[in-house]
Amino acid sequence: MLRSKAFSLLKPIPLMSGQSNLAYKLTHPAIASHGLHCHGRIANYRQRCKTCPCNAGRRTISAAQAKVMAETELPGILILDIGGTHGVLENLAALLKKHFHLITMKEFLEHKKEMSKKIQSVFVFEGRPTIDRELLESLPNLKVIGNSGVGVDHLDVKMISEFGVKVTNTPHAVADSTADIGMALMLASARRLVEGCQVAVSPDTKCFAVDWLGVEVTRATLGIIGMGSIGYKVAQRARAFDMRILYHNRHQRSQEEEEAVGAHYCEKMEDLLQQADFVMLIVNLTPETHKLIGKKELGLMKPTATLINISRGAVIDQDALVEALSNKVIRAAALDVTYPEPLPRDHPLLKLNNIIITPHIGTATVQAIRMMAEEAIANMLAVLNGQPIPSEVCPK
Repeated sequence: MLRSKAFSLLKPIPLMSGQSNLAYKLTHPAIASHGLHCHGRIANYRQRCKTCPCNAGRRTISAAQAKVMAETELPGILILDIGGTHGVLENLAALLKKHFHLITMKEFLEHKKEMSKKIQSVFVFEGRPTIDRELLESLPNLKVIGNSGVGVDHLDVKMISEFGVKVTNTPHAVADSTADIGMALMLASARRLVEGCQVAVSPDTKCFAVDWLGVEVTRATLGIIGMGSIGYKVAQRARAFDMRILYHNRHQRSQEEEEAVGAHYCEKMEDLLQQADFVMLIVNLTPETHKLIGKKELGLMKPTATLINISRGAVIDQDALVEALSNKVIRAAALDVTYPEPLPRDHPLLKLNNIIITPHIGTATVQAIRMMAEEAIANMLAVLNGQPIPSEVCPK
């Protein structure tokens, strides 16, 4: 329902054989103009090399030399690395190379004087590289930081803006995949799928217990805290389960939007907590939402309720959650995010049997990762070409 300016300018193409409409081909004006401009300059350069009298009798340039010349026509972009534990995935690096000259952090540090003036963009993937004042001061021509993902709590947007640098994110590319993981966690927790899998594959299992019971999602009450684009997509999915949908948000949605998914607005979060069988957190991490759910809020929830978090780990007071789960104040929790990530191996949350924890995989799909990169590219090239920015994050 909600579409970004970037995605209104993207054409669907098949990602792979038999999977149409899974990826998007960029046709953003910024990209088009940049690509045509670069192509024209490279073509003119090559034509001059062929026809200029001074080149008569000389060797033609090699493929490697042509590649270097082509790269110099592209704006420099800083990334942490390609591949490895924390680097940009290789297929995304290939996508970035179509529009940028990639410079890894290692290359930058080894040739800082030469590289610093070439870098106009930074691509932040999985929260890396770290953007601090020292880095910003060393990049005099930096114009934009393109964050892959919607959350920007790892970026000091106010400080970055003081350097005249824009910050962008990808809120629309992540909506479907994150909504999917929210539903997956709710269903898995309700039906105790993780525990059930462990019992089914255990070498010690001789028979299945007849009292192995979960709870139903169908016709249960779902309370959504944070009804942005992701929250709304969760509501659309929940409606298919005939769920009663409550939501708490900074602003109430329009009557038409509420009626489309059968959602009811709770002005006070406390009202939602007291009624919901499942409470799903889908808010940005800000000073206002830090430890939004603590001992008081958990105490308001039903003892049969489940808490689901697909936003950021620090939105929950984890010490209070350990206490609530241990003492059966609430039935269960399902978390795709924690603080820190991963949790220390001796953390008490890891010792409980009424919790599911996944490794922050809300956007970890082939389609979402590519779409985030494409949206980030559209944002960054828009900034570099003086075009309207599809998804800019402004300092507060």
